[in-house]
Amino acid sequence: MADRVVFTGGQVFDGTGSPAVPGEVVVEGGRITEVRQGHHPELHEGHRVVDATGHTVMPGLVESHSHLTFPSAVGHIDPSFNPPVDVTFFRHIEGFDSELARAERNARILLDAGFTSAYSAGSILPMPTEVALRDKLKAGVVPGPRLRAAAGERDNLPVHPDGRARSDWHGPAATDRWVREHAAMGFDSVKFLVSSDDVFTEGGSHMTQYSAEELNAAGEAAREVGVWLNGHCQSPESVKLAVRAGFRSIYHCTYADEEALDLLAEAKDDLFVSPAPGIIYANVYEGEEFGITRQVAHTMGSVAALEGMQAIYPEIRKRGIRALIGGDYGFPNNPIGRNARDLDLFVRLFGYSPAEALVAATQYGGQVMGMGDELGLVKAGYLADLLVVKGDPTADVTILEHADNLTYIVQEGRFHKSPVAA
Repeated sequence: MADRVVFTGGQVFDGTGSPAVPGEVVVEGGRITEVRQGHHPELHEGHRVVDATGHTVMPGLVESHSHLTFPSAVGHIDPSFNPPVDVTFFRHIEGFDSELARAERNARILLDAGFTSAYSAGSILPMPTEVALRDKLKAGVVPGPRLRAAAGERDNLPVHPDGRARSDWHGPAATDRWVREHAAMGFDSVKFLVSSDDVFTEGGSHMTQYSAEELNAAGEAAREVGVWLNGHCQSPESVKLAVRAGFRSIYHCTYADEEALDLLAEAKDDLFVSPAPGIIYANVYEGEEFGITRQVAHTMGSVAALEGMQAIYPEIRKRGIRALIGGDYGFPNNPIGRNARDLDLFVRLFGYSPAEALVAATQYGGQVMGMGDELGLVKAGYLADLLVVKGDPTADVTILEHADNLTYIVQEGRFHKSPVAA
């Protein structure tokens, strides 16, 4: 096979939001070397030619809120991790090797769905599973998206879930220590449950769990040791505290008020928001098979959360705050592998155009990965993470939800999926 590959005959969506246009993409050595307008068969000598007629060549997708340690994926539904209905999953965790194998399985499924990169929103395991997974993915030992690994979610409750009192858990010294300990374990980011959640306790989404002093100490520590902070933030105050403490990824922002939106807008060049509509939509409309009736969805706060997001995210879009796709996939009614559905939710629920939703999944995804100068665009010099998709996703993003429409999946120039041997 020729070292140089040219994708020709189709159209190119470059990830910037500009319209898709007829063009060619040339790849060599894992990177894009040239993007040409039009089709130029006279320049194809010495190349492997990939016929993209009827297709769109576009950047690989980036999942901004991944949970690869969650158990449910397409073809592998596990109803034992389905809060608040069933959380018996935690009683049968078999150990590091077993959970790493599950995460590897999930990584393969996510790559099969067209996601060539993933930014973790946290693990549910008290072990560095994601660190090991990230390193195996980077080494090419197992297939899956390149990964930014995140530590488990830190709450700030006064007692353990089993009722035992916590000692030395609260205060700035405790949050500083938590960040440094997880940085030393090799994590790329650390997640705080800045607000609680209605799934955990009634009215939890409006409860802010940390003080400014605690989060500012975490922010200082993160900057010193070189990790990022991610925050589960639903209450208005939790969003404000996270912005002021320098959090990189702020999840949900469900009930952000005007002051919170102003702060997000002021810091929009330094942070990202990720609404995670997938699980909320699934709870409201697709949960009955797993015991999440409409009444349960109300109790979980999902009905109110969906309404809150539909009110907030058009304003976030208007203010130019970078919102990313990624919707808490890994639950039985929202399994890993369906992640591209978030694109349609951005369009239908939040008022984004298809092109804007695609930018959220590509260009902005490369930026949240900390690789915005080489990932997320179809551009000369960038990593050759490419999808060759039947049809035009800039007209209909739902075509990306169907694996059969992903004719080629390319990661750093390697063909993960191809209709012929590559």
